Amino acid sequence: MYHNILVPISFDADRDTSGTLKLAKLLATPDAKITLLHVVEHIPGYAISYMPADYLREAREAIQGQLNDLAAELPNARGVVIEGHSGRSILDWAEENGPDLIIIASHRPGMQDLLLGSTASQVVRHARCAVHVVR
Repeated sequence: MYHNILVPISFDADRDTSGTLKLAKLLATPDAKITLLHVVEHIPGYAISYMPADYLREAREAIQGQLNDLAAELPNARGVVIEGHSGRSILDWAEENGPDLIIIASHRPGMQDLLLGSTASQVVRHARCAVHVVR
């Protein structure tokens, strides 16, 4: 059983979060802290000029709302939105906050990913805590 669980969440259309959330609930101690983390990738400067001025703020608020809804289904859970490169930012957040388990979903990889998706692969290789990959 784990006391501090990190669950990176992707809202891509082909991603299903139910498996990772179910596993977090199963592996958590009764007093465990569960963090649902979403990383907003940086938008290149040339593209941001074509977006409405308040796009990033509204997108971040919408993502935070979705995370809060998911967190409401788990005991002692909260949603956190950060910005950066997915794999590196998940690892940096984990380093700063010390989870004892990361539960991450992985898509069905292509040959370029070899065995795991690129983000999951990076987290598995470099995390300093246990990592559970869900497909």
